[in-house]
Amino acid sequence: MSDESDSVSNIRGVTPDDLLHTGATDEPSAEDLVLASGKDLTPANLEWAERTLAREGRAALDKRLP
Repeated sequence: MSDESDSVSNIRGVTPDDLLHTGATDEPSAEDLVLASGKDLTPANLEWAERTLAREGRAALDKRLP
């Protein structure tokens, strides 16, 4: 760890970088996108998610997560 990350981890309420996980290495599934959108897992919603993922890629999930 660098000196900067050591000092940041000592600040109350800040999560150290080595504990943060984004899942950026995995490709989202249609199910992931439906659930991130707050929708039910129905055939119509899964079809929507598949089309959206094909068009937008991973950004589709990133746009819908807080």
